[in-house]
Parts: sequence; structure tokens; C-alpha cells
Amino acid sequence: QVQLVESGGGLVQAGGSLRLSCAASGRTLSNYAMGWFRQPPGKEREFVAAISRGGITTYYADSVKGRFTISRDNAKNTGYLQMNSLKPEETALYYCAAKLGFAGTSERYDYWGQGTQVTVSS
Repeated sequence: QVQLVESGGGLVQAGGSLRLSCAASGRTLSNYAMGWFRQPPGKEREFVAAISRGGITTYYADSVKGRFTISRDNAKNTGYLQMNSLKPEETALYYCAAKLGFAGTSERYDYWGQGTQVTVSS
């Protein structure tokens, strides 16, 4: 199994930026596709971004294209989500996820972190 721990969340003003990190342990991260999801208050969890095992293929929700960048550093066993031009409606608990095999935009991931809170003020 793999354990995932997110960090980097916090309070930011609208238009600001944050970089989330996802540190993996227990297994080599290069064997896993990674995804980021978020759950706004009172709403269901939604897909944000995903990246393939080798980092060649990426997927983004339409709402974040051009503003968010998913990346990974397999040598450090860590994934990242760079978030720019943040909007108040993107206040949410952000989760990192991992799965063996190919990346996908659904929530069919095998392992999940505990989440990190991102709050965007207007």
C-alpha cells in the first residue's frame, strides 16, 4: 500500500496562488498515477487534475485549465498542484490520490490522503 500526506493549504486572497504537495510513502510513487480532487463546503468531491506515472500525460477539469498545473517529482516521491488565480468558489478540502496503472478523471483511485484545506477570500 501507499500512504499519502497533503500539505501546502492555507488562506489566500482571490487571485493569489498556492502550491500543494503530496508526499508518498510505503511504495515508489513512479508506479502510480496521481490525481487531485477537492470538496467545497456542502458539496460533493470533484475532480481537479491527474497525471500519468511518468508525468507525460495530464488531465484537468475545464474550470482549472490554464490556471492549475499538476506535476510530480518521482525522485522525491512527491506530487504537486500549483494553483494560480484562485477564486473564492475554489475554497475546498483538497485531496491527493494515487492508483496503479493509468491516470483517470473519475474517483476510482485506490489510495487517498487526508486532505488539506484551501480557503480563498474575496
